[in-house]
Amino acid sequence: MNRRRFLAHSLALGGGSLLTGASSSLSQPSAPKPVNPPQTSSAGSSHFPDGFLWGLATASYQVEGAWNEDGKGESIWDRFTHTVGKIKGGATGDIACDQYHLYPQDIAILQRLNQKSYRFSISWPRIQPTGTGAANQKGLDHYSKFVDTLLEAGIRPFCTLYHWDLSQALEDRGGWPNRDLAGYFADYAGILAKNLGDRVTVWAPFNMPWSFTNLGYGTGIFPPGRANYADFLKAAHTVNLAQGEAFRALKAASSKATVGSAYGMAPAYPKTASERDRAATERYHAMHNIYFLETAVHGRYPKAFVGETPYETMGYRAGDDRIMKVPLDWIGFHYYTRRIVSDAGDAFRPGAGGSLATETADTAGGADRDTQTGAVMPTEGPLTDGGLEVWPRGIYDLVMQISREYNHPIIEITESGCGYLDSPYDKAGGRVPDTRRISFFRDELAELARAIADGAKVRAFHAWSLVDNFEWADGYTQRYGLTYVDYRDQKRTVKDSGLWYGKLAASNRLDHDS
Repeated sequence: MNRRRFLAHSLALGGGSLLTGASSSLSQPSAPKPVNPPQTSSAGSSHFPDGFLWGLATASYQVEGAWNEDGKGESIWDRFTHTVGKIKGGATGDIACDQYHLYPQDIAILQRLNQKSYRFSISWPRIQPTGTGAANQKGLDHYSKFVDTLLEAGIRPFCTLYHWDLSQALEDRGGWPNRDLAGYFADYAGILAKNLGDRVTVWAPFNMPWSFTNLGYGTGIFPPGRANYADFLKAAHTVNLAQGEAFRALKAASSKATVGSAYGMAPAYPKTASERDRAATERYHAMHNIYFLETAVHGRYPKAFVGETPYETMGYRAGDDRIMKVPLDWIGFHYYTRRIVSDAGDAFRPGAGGSLATETADTAGGADRDTQTGAVMPTEGPLTDGGLEVWPRGIYDLVMQISREYNHPIIEITESGCGYLDSPYDKAGGRVPDTRRISFFRDELAELARAIADGAKVRAFHAWSLVDNFEWADGYTQRYGLTYVDYRDQKRTVKDSGLWYGKLAASNRLDHDS
């Protein structure tokens, strides 16, 4: 599944009837203005603030390999990729980019490209093979050496605790719909903070929690492959509890810890100026963008559903608001592309025949029964090789919206990138002339600079990704890296985009025409 299809699946929750529970008094968040043409800042250059952190990002399962070495337990992605028919080309992450062994090379690339921040994730089953119990010392030793190497290179370690590789043993105990996982996750967070918290100061508990709970439990596209709406709601609530518990565990174990987030977000624009489409856009934003942010900041679920929030189905208990609510030190989110949203209530009225069961893997959007929204990824702008629309303006609108709604917090862009298949074999000389990726980042960063100039407190930008890597269900057929990886021998070749990004990081100035 390429990222267009991956993000398309993220548009829909899956079926399920709405159950009545406790009411929510939240006001609906404001939607962005209707669609405008993409823009960049005025001609010339944009200076980013002094101390702005330029970074790159990866995830453990996508780059590490060494899937069963040094005491690591089996993850749900190990099990899923070893199941015939799940991954394009029968690919697995068993070796991936072999970063477990080659991390000194990758950190040397980061240093060469003048990077000041590296967002990586830790494999939970590498620390606790079955998800609970005593820590695996070899796993801790690996990440300790990894962090030390980053610091020696002058790079800030930014640690994501969970980027989707749950222990299979915990899945066998019910997975994320099992409320007990919130406590297990807090224990894991405490182990990491006690062992790495003297050197790691920036932590994000989860990467894109909406995606892994929905795709893993609501639609079954990702492991563990369940397709049950109630399981999605339970999993999402457990993760909201785990986010709060992990925050406290990190803070308790390390006085240096600052804790934020790495949410997946997409700016949503109403299809028309009608009141119904605008209201649907607000519901889409509440469900897909801030479903895990609102709970942390305010301890309550946003107004995402047409009717009552289905608390009973979610497994909500009295006092959960106090567990979920934590004072995040900063807010992090990804940006890839935008959505156009319309009201889909008519599709679910009696006799209309509307059903999410008719949605297929090739559908670019869908209607959600409980939020009654229809969302599509448009194709007005140019498309990447992965099929995503390039829309630079979107990052400006998203940053400004989150800034308005959450009282101008410190923001980190935790991921943004594009898939193009340029290779060293396209032209003589061994270079990777990926000019489209340079254009993507140049135009998008011009919009980010404009948001900063307009008052947004953005302190970091992490490009996805440091290296080409395992792209989930799409295997190795998509390339998002600023460094090309030849998977036959693991040779790294920094692409022209990587060299360009390195110069930008060194100068802290974006020349729009470069």
